[in-house]
Amino acid sequence: MTQADTVELMEKPLSLCLKEGTHQIHENLDNRLSGFAPFADEQSYRRFLRMQLRLQCATAPLYQAEELQKLFPGLAERSRLPEVEADCRDLKVSDSDLSFDRLAGTTALITGMPAAVGWLYTNEGSNLGAAFLFKLAQDKLGLSESHGARHLAGHPDGRGLHWKRFKAQLDALAFTDEDKAQAVRGAREAFAFVNSAVEELMADLPRPA
Repeated sequence: MTQADTVELMEKPLSLCLKEGTHQIHENLDNRLSGFAPFADEQSYRRFLRMQLRLQCATAPLYQAEELQKLFPGLAERSRLPEVEADCRDLKVSDSDLSFDRLAGTTALITGMPAAVGWLYTNEGSNLGAAFLFKLAQDKLGLSESHGARHLAGHPDGRGLHWKRFKAQLDALAFTDEDKAQAVRGAREAFAFVNSAVEELMADLPRPA
């Protein structure tokens, strides 16, 4: 990104800065993940769950951070770690794999509040886009919001409204241009973290014909 691009980006609302600043890495990850067909069978879906577990373990401390809770009222209730862990148990992910993935989640280095906001953006945005994945889990694997696909289920108030509330909180933050730039970097780091988990966990899965 050039200096001119950065200046133009920082003049926009934070949510738009984050969306535009992560567009390419987000698209690349989506394409890579779909290429592994994570809903083709239970083995593939277990790997998908383990990737989700790593991300939720990486971000879990953010949802409990007092500084961030003041900026995002209701933040603690947004964490999906309990749901992912329950889904992993439903799919019989082994205890050793669970321990390994929880530890892998703690390796994420999130430095500073603006970067943490970027990580939250990436994680919360993944829930907004999970409606299609939830349907795949239902149709292909027979899973539901009470078994195996809890973390993909929508909020009782609706995904759209749940996201709009978070987006409004984002845009209400009194961020400087440098804060916004750090938030974008944090969001990209979160996408890169997920991409690394995808490659590590799914690269040896059989590819769909």
